[in-house]
Amino acid sequence: NDPRNSLYREFVTVVTEIGPRAFVMENVPGLAQLGVLDQVLHDLSCGGAYHVTATLVDAADFGVPQSRQRIVFLGVRRDVSDTVPSLSGSGVTNAVSLERAGKTRVRYRICSHPSEIGSELTDRLRDPLDASAVSVSQAIGDLTRLRPGSGPHNRTMPSADLAEPNSAFQKSMRDHNGETLTNVGVPRINDDTVTRLRGIPPGGNHLDLSDDLLDRYICGQRWGPDNGSQRLSRRHYYAYRRLHPEIWSWTLNTKADSVYHWKFPRALSVREFARLQSFPDRFVFTTDPRRGPLPGRIEGGPGHSCYRQVGNAVPPLFGQAIASVLAPLLR
Repeated sequence: NDPRNSLYREFVTVVTEIGPRAFVMENVPGLAQLGVLDQVLHDLSCGGAYHVTATLVDAADFGVPQSRQRIVFLGVRRDVSDTVPSLSGSGVTNAVSLERAGKTRVRYRICSHPSEIGSELTDRLRDPLDASAVSVSQAIGDLTRLRPGSGPHNRTMPSADLAEPNSAFQKSMRDHNGETLTNVGVPRINDDTVTRLRGIPPGGNHLDLSDDLLDRYICGQRWGPDNGSQRLSRRHYYAYRRLHPEIWSWTLNTKADSVYHWKFPRALSVREFARLQSFPDRFVFTTDPRRGPLPGRIEGGPGHSCYRQVGNAVPPLFGQAIASVLAPLLR
């Protein structure tokens, strides 16, 4: 019943009026679960003028250091081609996964599919010079000097202060950036969250918290509304998720606390969010610096606005992969 669910009809209207040789539309996997996929495909065919396919893909299969599943619709006008190019990536997300291990001390390790291709793709992921599969440490390992409470979201630092790049991905992200790196401020973090994160291994989340870390207040600080139960209420899927350095990131959303650093008890900067979305460092995320409510601004202020811009975006490397399968046909 969400009115936004009909926005794709506006897209259909635009395609019908312009009549492009080809088009691309992407959406979340939940669209298929709504039971409307066949209807969307029918509408996108614009009365039979287009061949249309829908493919469920993961951005991590295209060199993005983040698992981000999306349905990609490709449409080609019938007088241009009788077929639609296929979109397929490395397949690493089906071959490599995190496995929970240990009984007395929980830890997570990389597990490859028991096949030759699984072993090959695991080797690709571990190779810092192979950009077809990129881990978190290969994406943001040169930004470990950032500290919580280090300034606002739009804080800058000299590019020369960065550690040396240790992967092909880092080198590509830093290319043509210039002398200043933007959006490196890390949000403040309360003592309770620090204590909880220290009890969660890399790759884990709230499910790995011991019982004593599930109390509402641990360090004596009072933060947020008291839920009355004296127990932690933030226990949903992405609560207290810590990244694992040897595999891609969890899916980012629009909140700074949707993932936490694997090595330090802190959230990520906007710049680290952008890296995990494959935005080159030369991209600057900005917003109206004035505080308080402004027309069009959602709650959370200017910092949250920048996290939202990054979190809602389509990863550039993912977009490039889609464009590359259409380019030969359009030429």
